[in-house]
Amino acid sequence: MKDAKFLLKYGDLGYHTYMTLRTLQEAWLNRGGERAAIRRKYKKVFGREPNLDHPQTLNEKIQWLKLHHREDIQTVMADKYAVREWLVQHFGEEAKEHLIPLLYVTSDWRDITLDNLPDEPFIIKSNHGSHQYQIVHDKKDIDIKLLRQKCRMWLAVDAGKWGQEWQYRNIPRKLVVERLLRTTDGHIPNDYKLNYFNGRLEFVYCSIGRETTNNRNMYDAEWKPIYFQWNNRNAHQDARGKEIAPPASFAQMRRYGDDIAQMFDHVRCDFYDVDGKMYFGEITFHHGGGYNRFDPDEYDTLWGEKLTLTAKSDTAK
Repeated sequence: MKDAKFLLKYGDLGYHTYMTLRTLQEAWLNRGGERAAIRRKYKKVFGREPNLDHPQTLNEKIQWLKLHHREDIQTVMADKYAVREWLVQHFGEEAKEHLIPLLYVTSDWRDITLDNLPDEPFIIKSNHGSHQYQIVHDKKDIDIKLLRQKCRMWLAVDAGKWGQEWQYRNIPRKLVVERLLRTTDGHIPNDYKLNYFNGRLEFVYCSIGRETTNNRNMYDAEWKPIYFQWNNRNAHQDARGKEIAPPASFAQMRRYGDDIAQMFDHVRCDFYDVDGKMYFGEITFHHGGGYNRFDPDEYDTLWGEKLTLTAKSDTAK
């Protein structure tokens, strides 16, 4: 992460300079309010203005939901730390066995020291943002100064201002350290992202071989292959890999996901399967912030037709 390396090189002066520049950039990006910011970013990505009043495509409808559907529970469920308690309250004690073991949590980046980090493989991440994580197989191999600066930056960043995703803004910011899930063959398990429209599972976005092939396969609710991609075109994650069987715990994933999905027009529920045991990943309301492109493009319209917007709240500016 070049931003963290910059901070490491220039210390406190670099950090304060970086944050000042970022604050100015955030103000520039969000000038004129959220709707204006969404229009500008959407046009930059897709080459056209979004229809925010009568959205048709899935990405347009995700933008509409960002502006019009806002419930306090969404902030809790988007919080990668608080959602753990919510899951237990909602599903009962059985949910505890499906939580990734929590090894450490703090709200102060200064607490990230070799003494406080676990003596086993782990993942450290922020609870309020996206793509803010580091996988550590052995803490003896990490640059602790660089990791601390990454954590400092993660905690300082208002993730909601970049993608206009309001639910991240009021999350009490923390650094969460969890056990690194690994299968018996030593690999990080696949990530199964169950995408729900109006309470129905429409497709499963599978992240396969994160440390090896790094493929993305799509399947419908009956695990029949669907041949499209939905990614950030700047990321090298567009390739479909070999077909895979549904995870052993797929029925259990669906039981949890189906329940959560009844609360929202559109939601993504992420799970892992480790040698047949299900683990909960996260809950996401706006995949890619509504700025990821479909390939082929027509799937944006196809999925948009399947999503009916029913949210009534209107708190956008």
